[in-house]
Amino acid sequence: MSLRKEKAARLKLSVLDHTMRLIGKKSFDDLYVDEICEKVRISKVTLFKYFPAKEDILLYYFRVWCIKRAVELRDKPREGQAGVSYLFDKLSEEAETYPGIVLSLFAYLADLRRPPKPFPMKPEEKKLLFPDIKDIQSIEILTLDQMFEKFSLEAIFRKEITKTSSTRDLTNLFTSLFYGSILTAHLLQLDQLKFFFKRNIEMTMKGLQ
Repeated sequence: MSLRKEKAARLKLSVLDHTMRLIGKKSFDDLYVDEICEKVRISKVTLFKYFPAKEDILLYYFRVWCIKRAVELRDKPREGQAGVSYLFDKLSEEAETYPGIVLSLFAYLADLRRPPKPFPMKPEEKKLLFPDIKDIQSIEILTLDQMFEKFSLEAIFRKEITKTSSTRDLTNLFTSLFYGSILTAHLLQLDQLKFFFKRNIEMTMKGLQ
């Protein structure tokens, strides 16, 4: 990679890293751009060059989350119900570690002003994230919707789902459960999120058998 592109990639990943370090368990709204810039040692002009809006950092975080899932699923494949459960497990882990950024991300996804497309990721960023994976550029980053659609189709083929349902309806159901579980857990101030999410998906799958 060229020096210029590498520098840009490192800057974007540094912004994300420091954002996650700073936010902890507080809301993303309570984190100021000045704080991020001070930690990364860049100006606000530079930050907005790569993230036109502060909330774009949330979308970038979700894009990185998705590519991490793609790499893990490549190394340890999961199909059907196991794949769906895997995504919920990873969400629970992330929500317990970074509740502020996960809740803020989901709130922003509901904002009518948000961009309809995933935040882009450059090849140089993928290479810096996974320096030990030589073929990282060949790994496709699937959106959450695409992952649930894939697992839904596999669950039907594996006869884990026997109720007559379209793949699109199942994808929408799992996506709704994915976002809804986070909101419910927050409203009820639940702990042990992994158990709560696991129970939700187990009951859902039981109803589809």
